[in-house]
Amino acid sequence: MNTLNLTPATTVRVVLPGLVEPAGLQLRTDPMPAPAAGQLLVAVEATGISYAEQAMRRGRYFGQPDFPFTPGYDLVGRVLAAGSPGDAGLVGRRVATLTKTGAWATHAVVAARDSVVVPETVSSADAETVVVNGVTAWQMLHRAARVQPGQTILLFGANGGVGGILIQLARHAGIHVIGAASPRHHDALRAAGVTPVDYNDPDLAARVRQIAPGGVDAVFDNIGGEITRTSWTLLTPGGALVSYSLISALGGQRSLLMPFVAAIGQALLWSALPNGKRATFYDLWSGHSVRPARFRRHLEEDLGTVFGLLADGVLTANIAASFPLTEAAAALTLAESRTLNGKVILLP
Repeated sequence: MNTLNLTPATTVRVVLPGLVEPAGLQLRTDPMPAPAAGQLLVAVEATGISYAEQAMRRGRYFGQPDFPFTPGYDLVGRVLAAGSPGDAGLVGRRVATLTKTGAWATHAVVAARDSVVVPETVSSADAETVVVNGVTAWQMLHRAARVQPGQTILLFGANGGVGGILIQLARHAGIHVIGAASPRHHDALRAAGVTPVDYNDPDLAARVRQIAPGGVDAVFDNIGGEITRTSWTLLTPGGALVSYSLISALGGQRSLLMPFVAAIGQALLWSALPNGKRATFYDLWSGHSVRPARFRRHLEEDLGTVFGLLADGVLTANIAASFPLTEAAAALTLAESRTLNGKVILLP
């Protein structure tokens, strides 16, 4: 195993012990883990809070581990040790890693194949805002929907972490954005070059048709339910509906598995209709196990492109708030308030 000198003996991590409110999160100190073959030991410099952790806290995220476990969907940090000789060149370098869980810690063992080198010109905090959010936004816009310059999109969750990055990517590509969000976010959306609409407006469809009489070329929907059905009717022939979350289902008590299965089935059914429209449910992890080489290639290409745009100043990191790791409970409470424009990050 290849290591940096002076690797600490212990690590501190946040633990989700069960079905608790954010205040029920715990801090634990454990011996420092050692990476096995194909793994890296990383000193975490930044991690974040996403929809996934909010669902996991309620025990409603499909495929989440049994309680207790450490949340954290992604991280940016410095590699302290590599478990394989082939990964030894990463020791001492900063990487961004998709983890799904385990990132809310001062140190984490991560998969080398899910890690991408971060340019030294980009800060860890800024890089953290575009790891999951940046890959998601880039792949939805350019791989799933394949939106072209001059086209118009309707974006739900326009004030969120994914939405903020997608807006910047779309504007950079010459794409017009109609952003659906609460009215308190409309001034910020206008400043970003977005035409805002209220996602709670009972006349939302009519308002969108006023802006885009011929329909929109793509809709990115993170709400689900009736919003998804309305979104489908707003597409122009040949348009694409990309669902990327189900916020409307988060408030219940049952597992999110059935709502997700229903949403995927609905997308498949709609795509089979002879009207030229397409519907899909975006899954960041699609192909991770079945086609790992392709998954890795797309991850490196897409996240590398997003990091390059961030380094060049084309993208601006949208940090809504930052907290030390020890204040994860307060950070999660704020993130769940849905009052912010941007991403809440933790800085171990």
